[in-house]
Amino acid sequence: MSGRAVPFHCPFCAEEELRPHEAGHGSWWCRACTRVFTLKFLGLHSEAAS
Repeated sequence: MSGRAVPFHCPFCAEEELRPHEAGHGSWWCRACTRVFTLKFLGLHSEAAS
């Protein structure tokens, strides 16, 4: 698995003009809608483990 996953589109406007943001690890800036957001991987879910 890679150390850094890159989002393919903005979750707010669906544009693809994303750049890393200096706010911290996992922070992205959408140039189209000017939003800054953070992505975080929480883990994998298995129905059998519940």
